[in-house]
Amino acid sequence: MSDLFEYKCPNCGGAIEFDTATQKMKCPYCDSEFDVETLKNMDSRLDEMQPDEFKWDSSCGEAEWSESDGMSVFVCKSCGGQIVGDANTAATSCPYCNNPVVMSGRLSGDLKPDFVIPFKYDKKGAKDALKAYVAKKKFAPNTFKSENRLDEVKGIYVPFWLFDSDANASVSYDATRTRHWSDSKYEYTETSHYDVFRAGNMSFQNIPVDGSSKMPDDLMESIEPFNFNDATDFQTAYLAGYLADKYDVTMEQSIDRANQRVKASCEDALRSTVSGFETVTTKDSYVQTSNGVAKYALYPVWILNTSYKGETLTFGMNGQTGKIVGNIPVSKAKLAGLFAAVTAIGTPLIFAIGRLFDFF
Repeated sequence: MSDLFEYKCPNCGGAIEFDTATQKMKCPYCDSEFDVETLKNMDSRLDEMQPDEFKWDSSCGEAEWSESDGMSVFVCKSCGGQIVGDANTAATSCPYCNNPVVMSGRLSGDLKPDFVIPFKYDKKGAKDALKAYVAKKKFAPNTFKSENRLDEVKGIYVPFWLFDSDANASVSYDATRTRHWSDSKYEYTETSHYDVFRAGNMSFQNIPVDGSSKMPDDLMESIEPFNFNDATDFQTAYLAGYLADKYDVTMEQSIDRANQRVKASCEDALRSTVSGFETVTTKDSYVQTSNGVAKYALYPVWILNTSYKGETLTFGMNGQTGKIVGNIPVSKAKLAGLFAAVTAIGTPLIFAIGRLFDFF
């Protein structure tokens, strides 16, 4: 079995956890508060602790699974209950006594993050944000707003690789301008084609790439940006009371995604400098990067799962900024009413209405 570590309150012995409101460690039993800095020595103790080792003759039977299957058994220091976690679980809570626990050694050595952004929103804040998010969706079914059930709210420190890089980019475009005129007999159209070229040097810092295969990349990118100014040197104390995973997507495996994001950002930046044309089409695009380095960090994310008519809907929330995203069902009746109104008024209004209600 593997070992667990809990932060114990020096005053009453209760399990303490990180409090988002005060940005300190707090005991839920006696309300004592402790600065994270004062608990730094606990990290060194984690590295020094040796895991339990028990040897038994297992020839009498075979287990249904073993640690070679990617699962591990942990013993809760508070109640003695057994906790099953996969190979990437770094922090969780005991399902029996609900005390926060950190897996000893899971975030040490090369697996130790360089930085962590602490949670700024607690569980209640996440629930309130989801409620407000749903309330703003004008075309959500009325039954969804009243009947959807919040099944699970999880605060997770998600592993991210942060890439810094310099880039040299060049893009060529085919652009056009059109001129119309007429005389007494004919109408004329003249289309002029232009070869447009843009190039520039750019620098990027802290390009985030999700380092967990459990988290969908599109969901994680949708709740960006994170403000790296709030990042602090990693300490395991910040994990108390939350779930946490170590990375299972390596830095090398994340480079392609970082390159894609650099290339897209370079192309967007150069494209924004091309104006005065009716059409602009990219012909060729080249990006060369240099001085690339990567850091490892844990970013705060709330995952909220709701049930509606037998379907599970997942929402993601940035635990630092409060930004929330997710798919909400659309009422066919409300849409039908919208299109009927648009048809009666005139189709050009559909674009303005679609933008106003943010559902297209």
